[in-house]
Amino acid sequence: MRAVIQNSVGDPDVLVIANQPDPTAKAGEVLVRVKAAGINPVDGAVRAGYFKLLGEPPFILGWDISGTIEALGAGVTGLKVGDEVFGMPRFPKQAAAYAELVAVPADEIALKPKAADHIQAGALPLAGLTAWQGLVRHGALKSGQRVLVHAAAGGVGHLAVQIAKARGAYVIATASPNKLDFVRKLGADEVIDYTKGDFTTQISDIDLVLEPMGGEHADRSLKVIRNGGVLVSLLNLSDATKALASARDIRVERMSVVPDREGLVELASLIDGNKLTVHVAKSFPLEQAGAAHAYLATKPIGKVALTA
Repeated sequence: MRAVIQNSVGDPDVLVIANQPDPTAKAGEVLVRVKAAGINPVDGAVRAGYFKLLGEPPFILGWDISGTIEALGAGVTGLKVGDEVFGMPRFPKQAAAYAELVAVPADEIALKPKAADHIQAGALPLAGLTAWQGLVRHGALKSGQRVLVHAAAGGVGHLAVQIAKARGAYVIATASPNKLDFVRKLGADEVIDYTKGDFTTQISDIDLVLEPMGGEHADRSLKVIRNGGVLVSLLNLSDATKALASARDIRVERMSVVPDREGLVELASLIDGNKLTVHVAKSFPLEQAGAAHAYLATKPIGKVALTA
């Protein structure tokens, strides 16, 4: 099979196409013919060596997949050869999704939403599960709550806005000037241009914040949360930030996304119910994985994907 490998950490040009042995499905696994693989910021951080998630190269990046089952390992039930599936297998261990074939645990994938093509489905899992788990599992989001989503035009953010709206929340979103209209079309009730003034002076009484930036930005987010509210952070928070939250009975949740078949099923249901759309800014063939990483670094709207 063809796969994108890297033998050293560095800039996007360390990603090269190469022939690799075909994987096989072990007990409890399925072999998937990959149609599309999503690219996420964590991929770039691992590629560049900033995040030693996979140790030292050589390795194959990628966790998001959408494709067709080619073979079943021993003991697999509920799936069959030919099923179209998607998922985020093995994270944070190596899944090797930037490839034509990938062997994955059967309980970490789900049937692909019928209303999404493979590129959309392949771009969905990591960002979608981050948004879902952050809002629903960690944030315990309830209908009628006021939710603040930062970076609302990004991969996680644009999905979080839609998920929160689908669950009956009043959604306030921050974005840059050229992305405001996109976020409004997602259904956000209020959109804030974060380049014009401090968002803490424009909103208040927030029940739940999805915070992807950490640091001083997290401290500012605390200012708009009501006493007893929730801050869900995608990054580590300082002891000082936690103390500020504790003083106002604000629950702080530091989350890391995990494989989640139930969450995938929920995301697929939202898509098939016309309540969630995955915006893919651009897709690239496997051979252009480096160019895809460089493009993602420009912070496009939505997601970026590879096609196999």
